[in-house]
Formats: sequence, structure tokens, C-alpha cells
Amino acid sequence: MLIKLVNKKFLSEKKNRNSSLQCYKVYALMMDQSEAETPSIKYKQFTFEDNNENTQQSLSVSIPEVLDPQYGMYVWPCAVVLAQYLWTQRQELRDKTVLELGAGASLPGVVASRCGAKVILSDNAEKPLCLENCRRSCAANGLHDITVLPLTWGEVSPELTQLPQLDIILGSDIFYEPRDFEDVLLTVAFLLRKNPKAQFWTTYQERSADWSIEVLLNRWKMSCVDVELETFDADKSELAGSSLPGNHSIEMMIITLETGDVGL
Repeated sequence: MLIKLVNKKFLSEKKNRNSSLQCYKVYALMMDQSEAETPSIKYKQFTFEDNNENTQQSLSVSIPEVLDPQYGMYVWPCAVVLAQYLWTQRQELRDKTVLELGAGASLPGVVASRCGAKVILSDNAEKPLCLENCRRSCAANGLHDITVLPLTWGEVSPELTQLPQLDIILGSDIFYEPRDFEDVLLTVAFLLRKNPKAQFWTTYQERSADWSIEVLLNRWKMSCVDVELETFDADKSELAGSSLPGNHSIEMMIITLETGDVGL
């Protein structure tokens, strides 16, 4: 079972990402700080295809990205891989209730909704710009029945406790900062205990041999199963007409409660 988040190229990738984020911050400082300033928005098109069936099927979605130092406003490689998995599971998604954690640009949640799921998008309550971008993603794809909620990992808020019954929880690259790992899994454990039959579908980028969630999974009595990318045609440098995920090392796993550990 693969539960370590590993990458031999961690130092160089971290340096490149930090450099990119620094550039975004410098750009932001150069901009007029007035709240009336219109953010710079770029729309990316993603097209998911299935050419293995007798009748070819495809799905195109448009996702807005905002030039802002809040990196949740961009589509990262993990989101494309998770969205590809959702596309391949579209028959299973129909009429399911799905919650995306740390949605940001919301590509997975938007794809799930377009596949017939009842979707709730969420992001940090202290990041209103990310929540606004969730709504922008819905509007760009004509999705008017998606709920957007402020949910901060590790906090048992009214929004968290009042969620409807869930079938699937989504999270792409939310195992990014080690300091957030426990808060993420605390929130997931809370939701799985309220919804014992639910599953947490997540993708992550391998970054460091020292990062692991094994202890936390054991603490919260959860288990995980790895999903090989080739099983859903995601072991490629290009997906959905995008150069993401590129050469990044992406993994996917499904987390559930351990058998017999149900209820709050």
C-alpha cells in the first residue's frame, strides 16, 4: 500500500514552485490594491474523451484561473488526474452526492456535476477569493445547482455538521503542506463516520520521502487502497487536451473507514 508521498526531485520542484509563487506575489504587489480592481482571469479548456466504446463520448469543461498568489486559484496536475478518474466513473457518479474539499479551481467537482452527481464545493472559510472562484467555475459551465460552502480543515463548523448524506468525498493535492495533513484527515474521518459507506477519492503529488500519512490513517482508523493510473488511462504526460500532469509523479488512492469502525 503506497502511503508515502515521495519524490526524488522534491528539492528542485519545491524551488521552482516557490519561485513561481514569489513571482505571483510580486505581480500582485504591483497591481492596484483597490478592491475595485478586476482580477486577471484566464479560462482553460479541458476535454475528456472515451474512444473505447462503440459510441464515442466526450466532455468539455471551462475552468477559470486567477492570477493571484493564492495557489488554490490554479488547476494543478493532481486535479486533472482526479477529473480523469471521475470521467471514467461517470456511470457510478450519476445521482450521487459528492463533496469536494479544497476545491479552488474546482475541476474535479465540475466534472462530477457534469457527469450527473449532486455536487457541493468547499474551500477554506478564510479564503473568500477561492470560494468566489468556485462559483465562477460553476457559472462558466452553466451549473446553477451546485452549493459552495466555507469549510476549513480541522474545524467542526455548522457548515460541516449540517452537510447532507454523502457518497463520495474528493480532494486533489490537498496533501500539499505537511502541517495540514492531520487537519485534512480529521475532517475526512469526521465525514466518513457520519457517512460510513462513503469513500474519499484523492490524488496527490509525490514530493518528499519524509512525508507520510500512515500514522494518521491508523490513528483515525482509516485504510487506503492505491488506484494505478493506467487502470483509468491517466498514466500520460497529457490529459484532457492539457499538458498537465506533465512529468510530475501523481498517485491516487481511495480512503475508507476500517471495517467495523462506524458512527461518531
